[in-house]
Amino acid sequence: MASNNFAVADQASESFPDYAPKLHDSYIEGYEPNSLSAPHSSLERASTWIGMGLVLTSLAGFGIMIWMAATLLWGQGVATAEWNTTLFMIIGAVTAVVLLVLGFGLIHRGRRFYREYVAATGRKN
Repeated sequence: MASNNFAVADQASESFPDYAPKLHDSYIEGYEPNSLSAPHSSLERASTWIGMGLVLTSLAGFGIMIWMAATLLWGQGVATAEWNTTLFMIIGAVTAVVLLVLGFGLIHRGRRFYREYVAATGRKN
């Protein structure tokens, strides 16, 4: 018969609490950890680098917008006049905005451990 006594606590977590020290607790006063070897480093996270790549890729959308704006101002040049420049300008703007939002979102996610480290220690490095 199953017990309906819900007052029993989780004995495993109460009997054996986690007293493991954090790495930054053992730092010597004034020590600034190297950015690549620190566990809170944003440079070791794939999401940070993918986010930076997406921000750089958004330049393609801005390039399309600038190219279409120049086409609207100075004409088609040697290209055919059947292009829908407004549509290409909208495509460039949407591409740039989507890639920027995704990129900065991933960079923000990649830096979460650094923000936790700063909140825990008060250090700015």
